[in-house]
This record gives sequence, structure tokens and C-alpha cells, in this order.
Amino acid sequence: MNALVETHAEGGLFGRALFEDPSARALARVGVVDVGSNSVRLVVFNGAARSPAYFYNEKIMCALGAGLSDTGHLNPEGRVRALNALRRFQRLAEGMGLPDLTVVATAAVRDASDGPAFCADVKRETGLYVRTIDGREEARLSAQGVLLGWPGSYGLVCDIGGSSMELAEISGGIVGRRETSDLGPLKLQTLKGGKKGRTAHIKATMQQLQDQMGVQRDRLFLVGGSWRAIARVDMHRRGYPLHVLHEYRMSPKSVRQTAKFIANHPDHEALRSACGISSTRMALVPLATEVLTRLVKSFSPKDIAVSSYGIREGMLYEQMPQRLRDRDPLIEACRFAEAKDARVPGFGKLLYQFIEPLFKSAPFHRKRLIKAACLLHDVSWRAHPDYRAEVCFDNATRANLGGLKHSERIFLGLSLLHRYTNKREGTHFENLYDLIDERTQKDAEIVGKAMRFGAMLWMEKDAERGEFRWFPKKKILELHLTAEAMPLFGEVAEARLNSLAASLEAQVLIKQRRR
Repeated sequence: MNALVETHAEGGLFGRALFEDPSARALARVGVVDVGSNSVRLVVFNGAARSPAYFYNEKIMCALGAGLSDTGHLNPEGRVRALNALRRFQRLAEGMGLPDLTVVATAAVRDASDGPAFCADVKRETGLYVRTIDGREEARLSAQGVLLGWPGSYGLVCDIGGSSMELAEISGGIVGRRETSDLGPLKLQTLKGGKKGRTAHIKATMQQLQDQMGVQRDRLFLVGGSWRAIARVDMHRRGYPLHVLHEYRMSPKSVRQTAKFIANHPDHEALRSACGISSTRMALVPLATEVLTRLVKSFSPKDIAVSSYGIREGMLYEQMPQRLRDRDPLIEACRFAEAKDARVPGFGKLLYQFIEPLFKSAPFHRKRLIKAACLLHDVSWRAHPDYRAEVCFDNATRANLGGLKHSERIFLGLSLLHRYTNKREGTHFENLYDLIDERTQKDAEIVGKAMRFGAMLWMEKDAERGEFRWFPKKKILELHLTAEAMPLFGEVAEARLNSLAASLEAQVLIKQRRR
């Protein structure tokens, strides 16, 4: 059974929160360093282990792999920069109280003749042990990073670095076949034969990868800075309103159109600036585009998803027990946010149980969004009342949350917006609403208004106040309240209930419930 739809005996449909479990607490703050061909990056994860926040994230462009194909050595200037970066990261880790850093090096260090000497220098200067991994291991870790955000996914993960490109097959939460290649843009820069030679090399290498990996017709997950830069250009070309790269979707057709857009653009500097891409990265984008075009043509994926999660997240996933891996990253993150920021931690569960009768026929993927909304309904209470609704929408749509498509971000954001206001017109986010259809917008409005009313009946996480009974065919909404709850049903509560009923196009009946 898919991990996201499994019923957990201890906690119902979504299980019991695990972030306080000792196995998760051990991962409450984890630091990892990725020594790549193009950059060296430190990421410190913090919070709910299954869907952690990025407590600290710093990248230094070192270009360790520049010129490697010609010299066989690491770029001397990049080597100095990388060692300085690692000195800094080691000191930062000490200041954050991290017991250790997990450091891995990829293509440039493993291919360079002086790679072992560089690792020895790092050990001597910083005390950090650098684990140099081969291409297949790099592919596995990157695929595990994708599984951190998409548990149980099926498809092909493609991770492009500066000096290499890896492929990994994922199926039902398991990493299968893996292959590596030299199709990194830094290596392609120095390939002899100009564009004609480069095109022939990319085509031949991709054919070898296709023979090794077999037919891959599911989703293609793109991992790596060059892919994300191309996605930024695709967003710019389309005028796409939500600038969140994680879970951004492209079609094979849009990849071809964006490749032409990049090739024919008269001013790459202006394009770079408009898309917020660094000059170092932009220099590699045309080469990466050639690779992506051939990749899509060779494997013909049904769709393409950009993943902000990769090798660093895979290193965190590596340390998780299986029962934590199987959890829904969205629900775990929302539970952690509620425990940390809500006025009444634990009330979200009760609120979900109260409004759930309105959505009995909803599919599971919708119920998990409603559950997430209930957990988050009060975490922004500190915001100014005049802006609270917009803060909720902005947080939901742009937060670092795994397991959310862009359309689901909008649904969650609108639900939380309507938790604090009846109307959604007049906000700064109206250009985002059209990412979901009008019926889905109305459903989000109903969720929000139901939470808005329900929050008036409880200020205790374990109290029993009443229940909804919803008869959709008759369009009758019954509210059954206990005698203890009747005094809470004042004028404001009644107005909110009537607003919910109007959205449901329903008649309201109030009944006193006997305990």
C-alpha cells in the first residue's frame, strides 16, 4: 500500500506524529556538505526530520572541475576556494553545536589525480573526513533526495552536476538501476570538435544510457542547479506566476520551446538578470539545455518535475529509519509547525475531526490537504490582523514543504486565507488563483470557512463541543452542539456559520446534542 494512504492504527488515517520520537529527535539538526564540481555547499537541516526546514544553507562557487578534462587535476584556484569554504563550514558547524558534518565529494574529486591529496588537505586543515563517492552512489543518494519529497514515487531521476550526469530509477520508494556519464556542462565546455562534436557525443552517450536503463516512460525528476536554471527560464518564458522551483512541472514540448528560446535569445545577460541566475551558472545553461533536449527525446517521459531535493537531502534520508521514511512529509511538517507555533498545539487534529463530515466523499489527496490546513490554521496568529490572511496564503504557497504540487499549494493557501477572511478578492496573489479551477477554489473556500467557524468553539485540544452533519443532496447542514458549547455560539460564531452555509448553498439547522 502507498505510504501516503496507509491507515496507522495508532493515529488514524495519518498516523501519530513522529517528530518527538527518539529516532526522529536524533535527526533534529543534521549538517551535510556536498563538494561538487561546480560548487561547495553546506546545508543544515532542522526541525521535523521527515520534512526538515533549511536551518542554514550556503553555497560557494569554486569550479573545482574547471579544466579537469585537459589537465587531469582539480582547478588550482577552485581548490583553494574549496578548502577555505570547508574551513568556514567547519567553524560554522562548531558554532551551531553540530556533533559532526557529513561531507561527500562527487565527480571532480573522484576523477582528478590530485583528488586524494585534496581530501588529505581537508582532513589536516579542518578535521573533516571527505567521503568520495562514485557515480552510481551519487545517483542513489540523489534519488533518495527525491524520495524525501515524493515518497513512493515512480520514475527516472536525473542529477546533473558540473562534471557528470547521473540517472537512477525509482519505483515504489526503492532505488533501482543507476548509471553515470560525463555529460556535465563543465566537461562539455572543453570537448573537442565544436558544437558538431558535442552534439554527436551527447547523442552517443545518451544512447548508451538508454540501453543501460531500459524504457523509462514515467515521470522525469530533474535534480541539479543547471536544470533549475533552465526551469527559471521556462517560468520566465511562460509568464508563470508562482516562482517556486520545487515540483515545478514542464512538458517535453515546453522543454523544446525553452531550448529554442535560450538559443535564439539576443541578450543572455538580460535573460540571466530577468531570471535571477548567476553569471557562473548562466554560462553553463546553453550546454545543459543541449543535454536536456536529448535526454527528453531519448526517454520520452510522460511529464517532468523539478526537484529542489537532491544529494544533500539524500544524505539526510540515508539516516532515517524506514518508518520515518514512510511518513507523509507534508503532514509531518505541518504537525511540527503546529507544535512549535500554534496557540493550542494539538487542536488541529480536533478541528479536522470536526469539519471532516463536510468532506466525507473527498478523495484521499484532498483530505490530506484539509488535514494540513487544520494543522496550520493557527500558526500565523502573531501576524497583524489586517495582513494575517495574506501571510497565511504566502506561507503556504512559498514555504519549503515537500509532497505538494503547485496546484495543491494554491488550494492550501486559499483554505488558510479563508480561515481569516470571507473574501479572496483584492489580495496581491490574485494572479495565482487561476492555477486551480473555480470549483477547486470554491472547495478551498469551504475548507477555510469551516475552520474559521470551528475555531470559535474550542480553545482546548481535547474538549467535546459538537459535530457537523452534512446532507449534500438535501443541502442541509446540521450543527449539533453540547449544552456546554451553546454559550460559545454567539453572534460572531453564527455569522461565520451562515457564511459557510452560503458557500455550501445549504440550509442550517442547529440542534442541542445530548452527551
